[in-house]
Amino acid sequence: MADSTPDVTVIIGAYEAMPYLKECLASVEAQTLGRGRVEIVAVDDGSTDGTGEYLERFAAASTVPTRVVRQANSGGPSGPRNLGLSLARGRFVFFLDADDHLGEEALERLVAMADRAGTDVVLGKTVGVNRNAAKSMWKQTVERADIYRSNVKYTLSAQKLFRRELLVRHGMRFDESLRTGEDALFTMEAYLRGGGVSVVADHVCYYLVGRADGKHLTRSGSWTLRFDSAKALMELIAAHVPPGERRDLLMIRPFTITLGPQFGPVLLRQSEEVLRRKMELAAPLMAAYWTPGVARRLTTEDRLRLTCVASGRRAELLDVVAFLEEGTPPGRVRRRGREYLAYPHFRGAAGIPDAAYEVRGAPGALARARRRLRRLAGRTVRALRAPCPTAGGT
Repeated sequence: MADSTPDVTVIIGAYEAMPYLKECLASVEAQTLGRGRVEIVAVDDGSTDGTGEYLERFAAASTVPTRVVRQANSGGPSGPRNLGLSLARGRFVFFLDADDHLGEEALERLVAMADRAGTDVVLGKTVGVNRNAAKSMWKQTVERADIYRSNVKYTLSAQKLFRRELLVRHGMRFDESLRTGEDALFTMEAYLRGGGVSVVADHVCYYLVGRADGKHLTRSGSWTLRFDSAKALMELIAAHVPPGERRDLLMIRPFTITLGPQFGPVLLRQSEEVLRRKMELAAPLMAAYWTPGVARRLTTEDRLRLTCVASGRRAELLDVVAFLEEGTPPGRVRRRGREYLAYPHFRGAAGIPDAAYEVRGAPGALARARRRLRRLAGRTVRALRAPCPTAGGT
């Protein structure tokens, strides 16, 4: 008897998804994997706009096996995804948001990559429709990406192909206590526990759609939720990666993407009390995970702001943020082969260390690297010019 296990279970969590859901489902139905190789598990999360009814009509008419579950609203994407995962039968699962849709041949190409490379997570090129989408990780197709040094760590959304055996083996689920960043936590765990990550960059696999009505499965919430998300992601990284360079490389992501924006221009529109509370929430994270290795890998602007946060300098932080918001270029200072951007409080009474202002790849550092290369080249030339020993006679 032939194996009836599908290659992919497409898990769709849907909330108030009309009319976007129509194109979403049509894109799955149009996939080229072939009959019996794809199934859909769709969870209607308490919609009132006809989403549930449309799913049921689709399931009754489609040639793609489709299971529909309707439930009361759960308040976020984690519950529907977890329910879908518990019902999935495929070798792989793909989490597809009901607002978005798949590219042609997407699942066929993603599965082929996973099977060829033997990897557990596959990223497919994503483009935005009426919204921005990350671009830096789509420069080339890679069978095995370095999760520490490549840009795959910056794309932690759940819209990827995951090997289901990995998720089952480790009992992986989306954290339903988080109201934002739950997908980043899930995907990073899969990166760290899995047997490799691949990138399909030469074909558009996913269309990320911006809704005109502003409704999405993921709810926006209080800024305090961002600190919960940052804490969870930092703790996950620390649990799996010992202190050192690799941990620092991964920590760049929560520091710059999750935590950093909370100490940007938004502060100029918030109260002193909010800033005080943000500093309190950030303090244990900075104490535990802010290291020189993280700091030196950031842009000068990010490093300076987060240095102020780490040292509790609220007034100085506000001065720096206000200066950045004005857009005035800072002066440049060169001292002893190093270059600094003279943002507010540079070498001032506040005592912020010079390292916070240093330019990455400053001319001084580049000059030192060039001198090392010249010395190495000189040694090579001298070695080539040295007389060769005379070969012995017979």
